[in-house]
Amino acid sequence: MLKTCSFGPLSERKMQPTISVTRRFLFYVLFASLFLLLFTCSDLLRPRSRPLVPQTVFMFVLPNKTSDDSIRARDSTKFTHSDPFPFSSSIVVNDRRERSEKDNRDLEQASSNGCDLDRSLLKVYMYDLPSEFHFGLLGWKGKTDQTWPDIAEMDRIPTYPGGLNLQHSVEYWLSLDLLASNVPIVARPCTVVRVTNSSSADVFFVPFFSSLSYNRHSKPQGKGKASRNRILQDELVRYLMGREEWSRGGGRDHLIVAHHPNSMLQARRKLGSAMFLLADFGRYPSKIANLKKDIIAPYRHVVRSVGNDSATFEERPILAYFQGAINRKDGGKIRRKLYDLLKDEKDVHFSYGSVRENGIRSSGQGMASSKFCLNIAGDTPSSNRLFDAIVTHCVPIVISDDIELPFEDILDYSDFCIFVRTSDAVKKGFLLNLLRGIKRTEWTKMWEKLKQIAHHFEYQYPSRQGDSVQMIWEEVARKIPYVRLSLNKEKRLHRSQFVKQSQ
Repeated sequence: MLKTCSFGPLSERKMQPTISVTRRFLFYVLFASLFLLLFTCSDLLRPRSRPLVPQTVFMFVLPNKTSDDSIRARDSTKFTHSDPFPFSSSIVVNDRRERSEKDNRDLEQASSNGCDLDRSLLKVYMYDLPSEFHFGLLGWKGKTDQTWPDIAEMDRIPTYPGGLNLQHSVEYWLSLDLLASNVPIVARPCTVVRVTNSSSADVFFVPFFSSLSYNRHSKPQGKGKASRNRILQDELVRYLMGREEWSRGGGRDHLIVAHHPNSMLQARRKLGSAMFLLADFGRYPSKIANLKKDIIAPYRHVVRSVGNDSATFEERPILAYFQGAINRKDGGKIRRKLYDLLKDEKDVHFSYGSVRENGIRSSGQGMASSKFCLNIAGDTPSSNRLFDAIVTHCVPIVISDDIELPFEDILDYSDFCIFVRTSDAVKKGFLLNLLRGIKRTEWTKMWEKLKQIAHHFEYQYPSRQGDSVQMIWEEVARKIPYVRLSLNKEKRLHRSQFVKQSQ
């Protein structure tokens, strides 16, 4: 009886460890099941075409146990930009918490705009320079602490000056496109997305309207005083040199627009390591500007595009058309020689012209009525005349030995242009015999090609797929691998150099 009685309590004491093990095992099973449930839910929320919830956001939420209330509070927070402009060598460095919040906002904003940040071709960080460097040059004045204009409504966007100012307005259109990437109601391609965390950027855009600054503010403000254009350039150099982002890559991953040949004249050498967006290399030494690191951008045409209303071969009575400045310097001296050769030809229009007295309108009408349009070198190898010819579907005759052409890695200009060496063009009868020898069939083939590619040379807002803005961003994206390669190669001996300096 004693053994029997003692069996019960003894059995209970021996069973306790087993019960404890079982409870712990059940806890692990429940935890694993909960993890699998969450993983399954996250997988269901990610369709193959595009994630409903970006994976990086999901991974951010799980480990930080972010509640639904905190997510809603974060989503309701108004997105703001701030980038102090001290004009000094001090470097503003965000702490890890601020960078994490900016990363998350970038993801949310890209998702709300219909653009997948991870699938965009290019992620661009745009410096929040004061308005006097960009839209302030257009007369725009924002509210207190407002850096950028409201671009959600077309009537609130500052307009760029017309006439010949418009031909160098590249930075204006790029800035608008970057701002629009953060505005969900603006329909545009997702080629590029603006990010607010510099560490996640592929390239850094410097929004200085340098061409407008030169055109409007290059005269000295008084005797012995610097021009406003010079002052802005000096301040820009000081600002960039004091940024961690510039120091990190030596400026090679920065994009600076200097489309006017005389823009950034004082700052170009100091900022020469950056990626320049230029009209040509005519006034740049090869060490400062070259095709290896820089990009040629098209002029913004100043005549009206003909669109679908394009005259055929028979409907264009003028054989060759040129209207503009005739007496030029440097390589442009050929204009006078060609004028003397062609001025008396009945089917050739070769005359002086300017923007005054409806000069732009008459040029547009003349080009649209001509079979061939002469694009002759001037003070620099390029001019907007080539792009005026393209949008009027007038086959361009390019007479400029040193010209560089935009998007030539994508476009074969020989399909819709005719190139003539300067030495041949000045031979008596050469040019006329060449043009008159081109028959209707051959001309129509080039004309059809012009109609196909003309949209690549349109600047517009909002930007559209394949237009100049998107083509430029794609060119920038193709430069990035070379930039990364050069930066990574420099890091090879970075550690050993640091040790050597410390000894």
